[in-house]
Amino acid sequence: MTYVLDTNMISFFIRGEGNVDIHFKNEIIDAGNPYAIPYIVAYEIKRWLLDKPIKTLLSFAKQFDALFENVKDKAGMPGVVWEKAVEIYIMLKHIGQLIGNADILIAAYCIVNGHTLVTDNLNDFIRIEGLKIVNWKN
Repeated sequence: MTYVLDTNMISFFIRGEGNVDIHFKNEIIDAGNPYAIPYIVAYEIKRWLLDKPIKTLLSFAKQFDALFENVKDKAGMPGVVWEKAVEIYIMLKHIGQLIGNADILIAAYCIVNGHTLVTDNLNDFIRIEGLKIVNWKN
């Protein structure tokens, strides 16, 4: 099983919040499961980091770069993922419960590749049929 780390899980990991580091060690390091960070998540994290004071930025950036460097699946977005994202968008729009575009792309990537999304953002992602979700914060 490949775990896909959502933006909020990486920010919790970097800040040392919740139990994300323990789950990461148990589920990834010790169990040998691969993990992926879609480039859309890398974009969101880098954007968040660049908005921090320089001292904080340098500390966080080193941790994130090390985390991203060791990713076994540097997740690009092939056409099939974009198509799935369109399907998700239309489904959510029709039920009147749209979520952010980045989250739709992350969910599409996970569904197309059969990966499990690690996130604390259950309110948005729970609406997406076929998406496997776990929360490592608790």
